[in-house]
Amino acid sequence: MSNTYCRERPASRAPAISVTGLRKSYGSHRVLDGIDLTIPQGTIFSLLGPNGAGKTTTVQILSTLIKADAGEIRVAGHDVAAEPDRVRAAIGVTGQFSAVDSFLTGEENLRLMADLLHLGRTRGRERARELLERFDLTDAARRPAATYSGGMRRRLDLAMTLVGTPELIFLDEPTTGLDPRSRRTMWQIVRDLVEQDGVTIFLTTQYLEEADVLADRVALLSQGELVAQGSPEELKRMVPGGHIAVRFAGPDGYRRALPHLGATAHDDAALTAQIPGAGGVRTLRKLLELLDAHAADVAEVTVHTPDLDDVFLALTKEPAR
Repeated sequence: MSNTYCRERPASRAPAISVTGLRKSYGSHRVLDGIDLTIPQGTIFSLLGPNGAGKTTTVQILSTLIKADAGEIRVAGHDVAAEPDRVRAAIGVTGQFSAVDSFLTGEENLRLMADLLHLGRTRGRERARELLERFDLTDAARRPAATYSGGMRRRLDLAMTLVGTPELIFLDEPTTGLDPRSRRTMWQIVRDLVEQDGVTIFLTTQYLEEADVLADRVALLSQGELVAQGSPEELKRMVPGGHIAVRFAGPDGYRRALPHLGATAHDDAALTAQIPGAGGVRTLRKLLELLDAHAADVAEVTVHTPDLDDVFLALTKEPAR
């Protein structure tokens, strides 16, 4: 689903999204259980969680598609329950599945959106030209969207969302199915929206690397509860797992050094050892001095620090089956 709404930018710097005590149930099944969120304007926020954790329900409530059972929710400074039209006038939604009309050209898709937003003929044409140029679609503007690559369709879909210049965009799985080059192109587009336009991005993604690269703040949702919030670096520091892996060049040095390394795991056949630690300069220097003291010839040293995959696996759990 893709949608967009026209709006006037407010002068205030209230949070783009403010949520307190959000709850939602379907029958006896509680989907969201007391969610609290504050997302500043002009930032990228990513909501992560296993399938069934409540991510889609959260986005649907914030974008006025469904109603919450309880909670105070303000989006773009407006109360979602009392002022849904004002919220819709401030947001854009770009879903996982493109809403581009394949029978229309890229330009026609954009002009259709401009007509739906009542921009007027002249302004609608101008806005379409601006967005085609910005998203590098000018050469393909008069080709049917059915001929576009996956990356071009995603760029066009996002351009359609921007016709009404929203201040807050919900991006659901924006790079699913894209090749690495197209994915990185989309990442840069998202960064530019924030840095150049001051747009706030609410991102849901199945690629943890994507959240790590893009998001200023990340929240982990598990079985309807937020189990952690913070910057990617803050979240990584919440879980153990940092270590240094050493692969020895020969068995003699391996046997001499191993008893002194404090290794938590080792493989005699592969001549490898895993030493706990975050891999800072001091830790590495001490390890190298120890290896040198025991005349151990090393083939490879690898430093592993926790990533968002580690955080995700450590802090979230699958819903009950």
